[in-house]
Order: sequence, then structure tokens, then C-alpha cells
Amino acid sequence: MKPVLKNMQRFFLVLVTIFSLWLPAGAQSYAQKMASAVMHLWPDSFSVTPGRPARWSYDQGVILKGIEGIWLTTGDPKWFRYIQHSMDYYVREDGSIKDYDPDTYNIDHVNNGKVLLTLFRVTGKEKYKKAVVKLREQLNTHPRTHEGGFWHKKVYPWQMWLDGLYMGQPFYAEYAQVFGEDSVFNDVTRQFVLMEKNARDPRTGLLFHGYDESRSQQWADKKTGRSPHFWGRALGWYGMALVDALDYFPDGHPGKKQLVAILNRLAAAVVKVQDGATGMWYDVVDLPERRPNYTESSSTAMLAYTLAKGARKGYIAASYRANAKRAFDGLVKYKLSQTNGMLNLEGTVSVSGLGGKPYRDGSFEYYMREKVVQNDPKGMGAFILAANEIEMMPGLATGSGKTVLLDQYFNNEWRKGAGGQQERWHYTWNDRSNGGYAFLGSLFEQHGARLRSLAEAPAAANLKDAAVYIIVDPDTEKETADPHYMNGQYATQIADWVKKGGVLVLMANDAGNSDIQHLNILAGRFGIRFNEDNLLMVKNNDYEMGRVNIPTGNIIFKNAKNVYLKEISSLNLYKNASSVLKSNDVTVMAVARYGKGTIFVLGDPWIYNEYVDGRKLPLQYENFKAAKDWVHWLLSTSIKNQKK
Repeated sequence: MKPVLKNMQRFFLVLVTIFSLWLPAGAQSYAQKMASAVMHLWPDSFSVTPGRPARWSYDQGVILKGIEGIWLTTGDPKWFRYIQHSMDYYVREDGSIKDYDPDTYNIDHVNNGKVLLTLFRVTGKEKYKKAVVKLREQLNTHPRTHEGGFWHKKVYPWQMWLDGLYMGQPFYAEYAQVFGEDSVFNDVTRQFVLMEKNARDPRTGLLFHGYDESRSQQWADKKTGRSPHFWGRALGWYGMALVDALDYFPDGHPGKKQLVAILNRLAAAVVKVQDGATGMWYDVVDLPERRPNYTESSSTAMLAYTLAKGARKGYIAASYRANAKRAFDGLVKYKLSQTNGMLNLEGTVSVSGLGGKPYRDGSFEYYMREKVVQNDPKGMGAFILAANEIEMMPGLATGSGKTVLLDQYFNNEWRKGAGGQQERWHYTWNDRSNGGYAFLGSLFEQHGARLRSLAEAPAAANLKDAAVYIIVDPDTEKETADPHYMNGQYATQIADWVKKGGVLVLMANDAGNSDIQHLNILAGRFGIRFNEDNLLMVKNNDYEMGRVNIPTGNIIFKNAKNVYLKEISSLNLYKNASSVLKSNDVTVMAVARYGKGTIFVLGDPWIYNEYVDGRKLPLQYENFKAAKDWVHWLLSTSIKNQKK
């Protein structure tokens, strides 16, 4: 492109960007606008090339995980419905997957398993479980290097590529968590360790695109087996794989520490080659001056996502957020355009690989020959993922350094998990079914807080680092064989913690479905009593029977105008406790101050997934919006910060 035309194009893109910033209140975010473009381009199935049949493709998984993030930040069910509709094109009722052939042993084909895990965990449908198991079975027999690393594909023997870590390992780790295969975390760790060991350049800290254990490929260095160059998107795949796989590692597993260390080394290396002028990364990241190298969109989005999420989760320093923000700003400034009001992403290389037919030798000239396109699905998906993270940043300060502790001592229910293992459920962070708190946990994380669970009895030592402590629906004998009851000793420990500045949340249930009698020992310390009655008894789906309108000026709910509540215990208040929400002059929510701390009380578990994820409750009932207000209030009210 001639310099004058290139400058005109950049000027146009800047104008588009400036125009897009002048949006009315409530307008879509960049993540939502790009996702809307995706849904316009691929409304029913996923065909990368128009006119060709839809294929089971890893690209779709990148997009749908980005859209899943939008669902978690909005509670709008249209995003979930699109995910389900897209996967239902492939997954039959018997769990078989259209266009999936396990015998090709292509690690790319495992990537969409992450989306199927979401569908299974949310809906519980057996067909998704069967499909997930089929993908997991591929990894049982997938060929490996002599050291134990998965080959990228059967047709690429003895080779590991950075790309493959994203395709296989986050799915593998999540499967391990959901199905109780604890030993798998060792194998996931091994994949990342081997990739870094064999592909990392000791001089720059960057990782080469791939390596060949056999040293037989034309592109492979005969001494190291490494490919010749540092390809931007490959680094992005590897970084995203790290931050996504880490989501599922148990806190005490030694592999988590190893992966965090690898991520820190990767982050330090990639920011050194981030372009100072645009904030982006070049296609071959360490050769910005060599023509015709160019800033590439998908790698920039992926590395922005890696750095932003890594910093938000505390794996890497918070200072990396600035690098992520500069990268995303570069994408918005230089790589977005519009067609008939629809957002486009420019500047993504369609594909780059090693070997194959025609042969790809990994040279700089090879990377420059690959086609650069508009609206490549990998780039669009990565853009949505990055936008989700960047758009969280303004709210992270609310919960920064704060830990939200969820009780699992008084509420201690167990069930048989997907893999036959015993697992906790019912109001737990990890439970994505109707009765779980996964959506609530996501809201806390979107505000910068850290999540923990407390399976032991409350005591000064295990409460001291918590900013918010939530006790919900203590068990009765019909729910747990050996229930743990609140008593005076526990109540004193908790009250002392509140007095020092903690925020305590007490949520019971209607009479007969919660151990209210013993919970009142604690609530009574603060001038509150659960009445052990049944209020807001909703018949079938007559949701209006559970509507509670929120008056203007409510101290907690600044944006929500109503909430939906069903079958709750009302509250009796005395001392300095005060009502914050009533239904027909009966108190349903209350707060109290105690020393430097605060107590919030409600006679219902309230915001479990079923009533905030949008799939059941009509959107005119603003539980999701109310939950965001509530989470913000809890974190803002707390004066306790987690020790660094």
C-alpha cells in the first residue's frame, strides 16, 4: 500500500474510533459490538469460508469463550443461547460430534471441549457430558514425544507447537476439576514445562513457534529442534493457555506455582518487544524494522488478554495492566473499521504453521507470505476476550486486595460428581448449575476480589485475611448426615472479626429448609432475628408474586429497580439494625453496624445462578443488576484488605 493511502486509511480508522466513543448511555461495549458482528456473520453455524460447509473448528471455541465472558458480565441470556445454538449444530443427542474424527489426533479439535464443558456444567444435559468425554478420550491415546508432550497433530510427528497448549490444556485442566481426575494436573503442568524447556530462547526469554524432538524437519534447528522465529500469535496462544488453565488448578498443587513462574517469565519477555508507537505486537515480534513485517491483530489481542487477566488474577504484577491497555487501545485505534454500522477487525493473519503441504519452512519470508484478512474468527474471538478484560479494569479497584470467604462448614452438602467422585455443591463458587454461586463469584472477581472457601470452623486465624465472609443456608439434618451448628463460641469469633472491620453476610432460607434456630445465635449478636416463616410464596412461574420493588435512594441498590425473591424468611430487627428493603412493610433485607464492621442479612440464598444468569428469570426482574450493586456495596463497605 502506498504511504499516502496508508495514512488516509489510518486517519479513517481514527475517525471511526473517535466516533465510536461518542456513545449514548447503555450502548454496547467493544466486546458486545464485536460479538454482535460475530452473530451477524455466523448466525446458525460456523463456516470460515462463506459457501463451504460448517466444520468442527477451534476458531469457534475462541469466539464462544469470549461470548461466555460477555454473558458473565451482563446476565443477558442471548449470549448463552448463541453459545448453545452454535454447539447444538454439531453435538447430537447421543453425544457424537458432527465432523469430529478422533483418529486424526489433531489437538486443535479438543479446543471446543471448553465450550461443551460450560454447557454441561450449566445445563446438566447428558449429551454434552458424552461429547466432552469423547474429546477427553482422544487425550488418552494422543501420540506424545518421548518426554510426554502431546504432538500437535498426528501428521506432525514428534512436534510440539505453542498453539497446541491453548487447544488442549485449559480443557484438560477443567475436565480434571469437573470429573475429579486430580492426577491430570501433573500432566497439564508437564505440557507447559516441556514447551518452555524446549522452545524458550535464553537470550530474549521468548518462545519459538515450535520444536521438533526428532530434529528431522527442514525448519528445525539440528541442535535444538526449534523453529527459526518468534511468531506473535503462537506466543499469544501460549499465554492464553497459561492464564486459562490456571483457573482450574487446586491452590495447593505444586504445578500452579510452576505455571505462574512460567507466566511471569513470558510476560517479562513479551513486553520488551511490544511496539512503543502503537502498543501492538508485530507478526514476527522481534523484527519490527524488517519489512514487510506488520502489527498483527490476533497476537496483540491474545497478549493483551494474557497480561490483563494474569494481572487481575494476581499471577503477575498489576503493572502489566498498563501494557494490556496500551495494546488494546492500539487495536481500537488502528485495527477497527465499520461496515453498515457493524464492527470489523482488520489485520489478522489467516494462518501460520510449520511443515505440511505445501511446505512451510518457518522462515521470515514464509510468515510474510501468509494472507492478512478482515474478520478472521481467531482474531475476533481474541478481541472479545481482551475487551472483556480491559472493560473490567475501571471496577477492579473496588475489590483490589480483598478476599471474599464463602462458608463451607455450616453449609456442607455433598453429591456424586460428573466422574463419580464426591464433591461439594449447593451455593459453592465452583458450581455452575442452578443452585451454585459461580455467577456471584464471577461478579466479585469482576470487581477485583479474590475468592476463597472455608471448610473449617470459623476462627480468628482463618478469618483474619477475609474482607467479606458469607454464611448461607446452614444445613439441617435432612441435608447433611453430620451438620455443623452455629454456637456461642463460633459467634464470638465471628463477631470479633466483624468488630475489626469485616463485612458479614448471613443468608438463611424459608422455614424448614435451613438451620435458622442456631444461625439466630449469631444474628442476634447484631440485633437481627430470622423469623422462621415463609414469605413471598410464588406459585409455579407467577414471578410477579416474588417482585420486590426498590425505592429510590436505597443505600445498596443504586441501579436495580426491583428484585425477585421466593420463599424467604422475614426479619425481626432490634438494637441498631435497620431495614434496607421491605415487601408490604415486612423487612426482607437488613444491615447493622458492629464496631468497625457491617452485617448484611437476608432470609434467602437469593442470587444463586438460577436467578441471576438470565436463563430462567425474565429480564424485567433485575436480580443480576441488583447483584452487581450488592457486590459493589459489600466490597466498598469493607475496610479490611488482604495481606500482600
